[in-house]
Amino acid sequence: MNEPIHVAITRRIKPGCEAEFQTALQEFFRTSFAHTGVHGASMLVPPPGSPSPEFGILRTFANAQQRDDFYASLMFKAWEERIKPLTEGTPEYRELTGLEAWFRNPHNPPPRWKMAIATYAGVLPVVMGLSLTIGPTVRPLNFVLNNAIFNACVVALLTWLVMPLITRALRGWLQPKPNIKHEYNR
Repeated sequence: MNEPIHVAITRRIKPGCEAEFQTALQEFFRTSFAHTGVHGASMLVPPPGSPSPEFGILRTFANAQQRDDFYASLMFKAWEERIKPLTEGTPEYRELTGLEAWFRNPHNPPPRWKMAIATYAGVLPVVMGLSLTIGPTVRPLNFVLNNAIFNACVVALLTWLVMPLITRALRGWLQPKPNIKHEYNR
């Protein structure tokens, strides 16, 4: 598949190194856009006053090959060396898929009201269709089992079929105006 890839990275920052890490990450964001296939990057910082040492990074790549090329690049390896004295442990990488990536936009997320409408447009036909098809089969089961089976089918259909189609079909409407740019995106 040649779909965009979204990666969430969590890094633990050594106490007292937070500001230096943020500055280094902002600089790396700017230079990393020179790499082919990098579509976006965002930094998630702990809330003010939080004791959490964890910083988040969200990266969007054109596809899996571009993601792999980026993480194998000399530029990325140099970045890893640069921040080694500022971090603790190894970073955690998690590819965002399904529900969590439906609305991940490499430039700006759509407004919540648009996400709600798009989600409703996916949930309504799925629930109605399943109510008519598997509903009569699972309805006689006990309440918990009935709901577990029915909702597992809803989530599976939404995750792998319906929401990817809806977000693709509504892409022009979901995207914010082109003149709005995220600080770390090109």
